[in-house]
Amino acid sequence: MTTPTTLLKVMIDAVRKAARGLTRDFGEVAELQVSKKGAGDYVSAADIKAEQVLFEELMRVRPGYGFIGEERGLIEGSDKTHTWIVDPLDGTTNFLHAIPHFAVTAALERDGVIVAGVTYNPISNEMFWAEKGKGAYLNDKRLRVAARRHLDETVLATGIPFIGKPGHAVFLKELHQVSQKVSGVRRFGSAALDLAYVAAGRFDGYWERGLQNWDMAAGTLLVTEAGGKVTDADGDIAPLHSGTVLASSLELHPLILETLKGAR
Repeated sequence: MTTPTTLLKVMIDAVRKAARGLTRDFGEVAELQVSKKGAGDYVSAADIKAEQVLFEELMRVRPGYGFIGEERGLIEGSDKTHTWIVDPLDGTTNFLHAIPHFAVTAALERDGVIVAGVTYNPISNEMFWAEKGKGAYLNDKRLRVAARRHLDETVLATGIPFIGKPGHAVFLKELHQVSQKVSGVRRFGSAALDLAYVAAGRFDGYWERGLQNWDMAAGTLLVTEAGGKVTDADGDIAPLHSGTVLASSLELHPLILETLKGAR
């Protein structure tokens, strides 16, 4: 197998360290300090601590790089060509309800292109990682997207807009179209892990609207390095800046896209 490069090891170590505090706090939701960040969108003390760890660890080894995090926003670096993009806790609602499906995720953007990505579920100890041109991996196993070619055999993942977010009507139309053609649709509550699961062949595809770049930066690289295709939900090629995503195998991508367009 390919062993992680020095860059990937730095990212993996930072993500593992950030996850330690989350693991300690997981399940003790009654003890967490939780503040409202918006309707239906909570941030915990654990979330903020995890991002601080990521910031300190990544900036210690690459002090000139920029940094984009869900909690602290954009911090510009002296090196304008490199930016860390992180989500310290993707799946906050799951975490706060003691559902063991959440992740710490980090990616490195170089000249506008994601070149390395890591997504880690500390409860299952699954570390998904990829570097551009070198493949995608789960721990030490090489990943490939699923080989199914017919929609009626597939299981797709998606996300449902939560309270206070726009897009419910569009989502319901898309779900209606998709659910008539596939074997199943799942909503697990973590965009980062949904993309990692597509890379691992667990989901045949995934679409969602209303995302941020830190939700999907690492995951888009995981899918493409596993042999899949990632666009925005309308088929354009810049999902990180559109707020939407569609990820699947090369064969299924046009079929899912056509189905989504049928909802308009």
